[in-house]
Amino acid sequence: MKRTKFYSVHKKLGAKLIEFAGFEMPIQYSSIIAEHKAVRNSVAVFDVSHMGEIFIRGKNAFDFVQYVTINDASTLTIGRVQYSAMCYPHGGIVDDLLVYKLDDQEYMFVVNAVNKEKDFSWLKQNNNFNVEIVDESDEYSLLAIQGPKSKEVIQKICDRELDLEYYHFFNAKIAGIDMIVSRTGYTGELGYEIYFKGDEHVAEYVWNQLFEAGKNENIVPAGLGARDSLRLEMGYCLYGNDIDETTNPLEANLGWITKLKKENFIGKETLLKIKEEGLKRKLVPIISYEKAFPRHGYDIVVDGQKVGYITSGTVSPILENPIALGYVSIEYASEGTKINFLVRDKQIPAVVTKLPFIKN
Repeated sequence: MKRTKFYSVHKKLGAKLIEFAGFEMPIQYSSIIAEHKAVRNSVAVFDVSHMGEIFIRGKNAFDFVQYVTINDASTLTIGRVQYSAMCYPHGGIVDDLLVYKLDDQEYMFVVNAVNKEKDFSWLKQNNNFNVEIVDESDEYSLLAIQGPKSKEVIQKICDRELDLEYYHFFNAKIAGIDMIVSRTGYTGELGYEIYFKGDEHVAEYVWNQLFEAGKNENIVPAGLGARDSLRLEMGYCLYGNDIDETTNPLEANLGWITKLKKENFIGKETLLKIKEEGLKRKLVPIISYEKAFPRHGYDIVVDGQKVGYITSGTVSPILENPIALGYVSIEYASEGTKINFLVRDKQIPAVVTKLPFIKN
């Protein structure tokens, strides 16, 4: 198993480590609920260095990005980030990703850890644009500092005004180290991501500087468990659960990033056809007021008939109710529709609701 440059930090802090995407990663330090609430109320730090950073460089970089992603990269200016996805010709999703415009001839794709090799191979396979495609994932460490107090913590050790708008980035020094600093987030709270190079000593130094800066704000380390429950409260998709090669972006509620009016991109013809013919199913948010724990793969039923399945589920630490995402036949996808999910053959009443589950 691979390890991030923060591995010794996690060990010192007594983190519970699990295998994730080929890495030994912290799932929790104290408890998932405590770490989740720290993000909602103050500030927490996630090691997400297992994510992938793939760079696209060359005079045709823009044309290549437009061809392989479904969003419209022409709206990007230098210093902006875009949420996007890549699709196969049949409309299934290769991955969802962030596109950073570093320069007119350079973009950075931030991809899911589990898909790094697959994405890199897919990009190279479709490189008819003579661009340079370089995977620099192993060179970068990545921390996500999330929560309402995140700005004041980082500002203490940042060499420039942290006046970033949502989905923007800039270069800065944090604790004297050169960084790409962005503001995207996967939690629904104010939050920042810092990308930097350097060995384990540099990584531990940056970590310690952040925690020193945040000691009066009750800063805590947080693991993948809280990251998952936080994103689910907002209804954000997780690749491998809610989206994959068998799902298309239109049925996954990603129509807002699927720009069917832009010129040729991989999957466009299929997606146009899907839209024309009408969706057969849809990913919907579900809430229950019973005591139950919805899990990935549980059946969704109406009148004893299976109409879909749960893709992600938990008990919301904030609402203290079961919440889930799941695909249902289109006739059951409207807000307010009553459905049930099966837990060991027991039907748990639930209702299709609207996102996000947590209203900030």
